[in-house]
Amino acid sequence: MQKYLEETEIIDYKNKEVHALAMSLSSDCKTDTQIAKKCFEYVRDNINHSGDYKNEITTCNASDVLKHKTAWCYAKSHLLAGLLRANGIPTGFTYQRLSCSEYKKDIYCLHGLNSIYLKEFGWYRVDVRGNKEGVNAQFNPPFEELAFELGEHEFDLPEVLSEPLEVVVLALKKYGTYGEMIENFPDVEEI
Repeated sequence: MQKYLEETEIIDYKNKEVHALAMSLSSDCKTDTQIAKKCFEYVRDNINHSGDYKNEITTCNASDVLKHKTAWCYAKSHLLAGLLRANGIPTGFTYQRLSCSEYKKDIYCLHGLNSIYLKEFGWYRVDVRGNKEGVNAQFNPPFEELAFELGEHEFDLPEVLSEPLEVVVLALKKYGTYGEMIENFPDVEEI
């Protein structure tokens, strides 16, 4: 489990602001499930989804997501991992391959999720992309309530990774605007 607790360049939870928020969110919690729920709800509800808001900044590191309060699903998952790992809760990354036709016709892309290891439930997937009409992701272990149900030609990637996929990190670092990202979403065919 140690690799799911590590601080990295992307999951930079020793950053002063990220660490302070992690400690603040967990201050009145008694269990890892309570901490995870508070951190999940904070990221889901307080960090704008760049695609929904068409924000012209692309963030990647947990500290940048917190600083700018905007991120694509992938980077939102980086902040959640940072908040949870700072609290000693093992957190990994999982992905789905979904249709991204809401941005561009007939394309597929990766969608970033987190897997959290909860003492009472084991690995539990959550989706912090942010709710909107037609999207209602919740934290309700042991039941998964993700943002999207899988459709035709869509699938879950099976592994719980300790680090974000390289293709995701490269896209977030290379494409800085909304327009650039929707033309260059990471996809599993690139792996």
